Amino acid sequence: MARSDRLFRLLQLMRQMRPPVTAARLAEATEVSLRSLYRDIDSLRAAGARIEGERGYGYRLVEDGSLPPQAFTRSEIEAIVLGLGEVRAMGDPAMVAAAEAVLSKVAATLPDDREQQLLHAISHVYRPHRRMQTSPFLDVVRDACWSEHALDIVYADKDGTTSQRTVHPLALVYTDRALTMLAWCCLRADYRMFRLERLQRVERGSHSFRPKRVALLREYIGRLEGRGG
Repeated sequence: MARSDRLFRLLQLMRQMRPPVTAARLAEATEVSLRSLYRDIDSLRAAGARIEGERGYGYRLVEDGSLPPQAFTRSEIEAIVLGLGEVRAMGDPAMVAAAEAVLSKVAATLPDDREQQLLHAISHVYRPHRRMQTSPFLDVVRDACWSEHALDIVYADKDGTTSQRTVHPLALVYTDRALTMLAWCCLRADYRMFRLERLQRVERGSHSFRPKRVALLREYIGRLEGRGG
């Protein structure tokens, strides 16, 4: 791991872990020696991070110089907590981790009174069950959307009939009960929706469709909105 990446990870760990965090825990989490960890702490302090504590007692990130201070109203803080709570309830592991990271980063930029409002907000999301089924192919589909690369898939329709297709994945849509991929289907030469739990096999295709994703998605959304009208 590059040192810059390690320092970023160290900052993130200090935002998330309950203080004071011992040097031993931080060294284990960043996979470095205690000596290297102490040097990393000194580097973060030199870069502007206000870190209280010392060797043998543990550390606490008081002020994060890498993030500018933020001014949110109490209602805006409630909206952040609710929005991230919905993301955590969706059942997408990558987005759950991302939501938790965002919450810790926002908390690190707030004054003490606003930070307490964020951590002890009066509004919460409670969903005893995941909103949708996850898929072993979710990370592959997400990466293909970002990289604008075709996917070769085997898909089962609602009756269980399977077909092989090459698709250009455009976006992921989270509904109340399903996670759906919006895509251009090369087999049908048209736009299609594919529910991720019905994907039987997904492999990276042979070609890229860069830089067409944004234009294709805009056209597809336009069709859907026109149909809804």
